[in-house]
Amino acid sequence: MKIEQNKVVTLTYELRILDENNEQNLIETATEEQPMVFIYGMSGLPEQFEESLQGLNTGDSFDFKLDTEDGYGEYNEEAVVELPKNVFEVDGSVPNDMLEEGNYIPMADSEGNQLQGRVQEVGEETVTMDFNHPLAGKQLFFKGKVQDVRDATKEEIDHGHVHGEGGHQH
Repeated sequence: MKIEQNKVVTLTYELRILDENNEQNLIETATEEQPMVFIYGMSGLPEQFEESLQGLNTGDSFDFKLDTEDGYGEYNEEAVVELPKNVFEVDGSVPNDMLEEGNYIPMADSEGNQLQGRVQEVGEETVTMDFNHPLAGKQLFFKGKVQDVRDATKEEIDHGHVHGEGGHQH
């Protein structure tokens, strides 16, 4: 069965990015024990990632690169913002260990859109948050194998995610 719209895809892969010396560094692995499982066309992954897999069958290998604009876009300096420290208060105080550099904090913008922000710097009164995707500004190098392809169930398509092994448990 080949990868196409509304198929449940199970992959193993290695993801590498270039370091400051232009050498590929391994940053993420999906193994046979913990594969990536998603519904093609509903993954929320970069469109070009899915398109690079389209038409492959169970057992096929893949090796492709996503340029910055096809991955998570350019790094946007405007996505780095300074917020008042009181924004992070819960019941009148900031929870211990929340505001440590490098921590990711789920937040929402003024329209209610969910965002993940990384604490970049903690000042006396303010916190500098980076709302860029962690892979923004990076070329992505994927190498892996298609472990399985199957039809998504009507329920999986209705819910927009995989159920059962490797997926969401209700």
